[in-house]
Amino acid sequence: MERVEPALVPQRKLSNGMVIPGIGMGTFGNDRFSPEQTAEAVYGAIKAGYRLFDCAAAYGNEKDIGKVFGQAFSDGIVQREELTIMTKVWNDMHGKGDVLVACATSLRELGLDYLDIYMVHWPFPNYHAPGAHLDGRNPDAVPFSVEEYMRTWRQMERLVDMGLVRSIGMSNMTITKLEQILPLCRIRPTVLEVEMNPTFQQPKLFEYCKAHDILPIAFSPMGSPCRPERDTEEGDVVTFELPELVEIAKAHHCHPALICMKWAVQRGHVPIPFSIYENEYIGNLKTVTEDFLTDEEMEAIRKADKNARLIKGKVFLWKGAKDWRDIWDRED
Repeated sequence: MERVEPALVPQRKLSNGMVIPGIGMGTFGNDRFSPEQTAEAVYGAIKAGYRLFDCAAAYGNEKDIGKVFGQAFSDGIVQREELTIMTKVWNDMHGKGDVLVACATSLRELGLDYLDIYMVHWPFPNYHAPGAHLDGRNPDAVPFSVEEYMRTWRQMERLVDMGLVRSIGMSNMTITKLEQILPLCRIRPTVLEVEMNPTFQQPKLFEYCKAHDILPIAFSPMGSPCRPERDTEEGDVVTFELPELVEIAKAHHCHPALICMKWAVQRGHVPIPFSIYENEYIGNLKTVTEDFLTDEEMEAIRKADKNARLIKGKVFLWKGAKDWRDIWDRED
């Protein structure tokens, strides 16, 4: 197996002083791959030089991933303190006392004493079962509530106080929501995980995060060509077919996917691509350590933004919502 020296990977400093890798590996594969396949890829990624992993209770594979973390520690491949491990509280665990239970469960399944970063997965308690279709939406789904969210966030802050979590973060938020929430936080989020890729760059949110010392972490950094069917619509943009991306990829003699990775890391947000295939996850990591994009290429990609959200979250809609854009406060 080819290995990338972790010291060559760009690093990012969080507002609380933590330093994390500038690229990580996602683990959302439960719609296509078994927990065992995902865990095997995580183990391979650790051997290949990855030091940042993005997990979530909702993915249903934390127990299997925990086993390979333990194996990597016992095999002497990596020390616990060398990894940045992130996971998220799922929507059905927002109630009073539930966040602590959810965190304890993730710690147990991942085989850890602490989490590096713990995030609120979605900004409302709208739960759906794994693999749900649009007709499987929760009839009790509700719109965003500052009061409900802050009850959840206070529990997140308590986890930091208890030493169970080093940093707390948010996910799938908008500027509209952040403007309401941030002034109320005793411990502010160090990261915000959202969709970002060359065809959906979210420049206003990106700049907002920078101004508030929040590091953006990008899921679907390649445009999520294998996203769940419930998030697809006729006319969706295909990121890999973006002409500017294709042209730059030809100049660098690589697949457009690798240009997505280079662009993300050079822009300054943290991509978390997922693949179970060794050549792909090694390629994603290696590409950000060499053959960098020029300023002209970065500018060409910036101008190519299509403002085309692909992960729409339609399964979380509540009664009375007009369409999926209400989830995102119609900021798109």
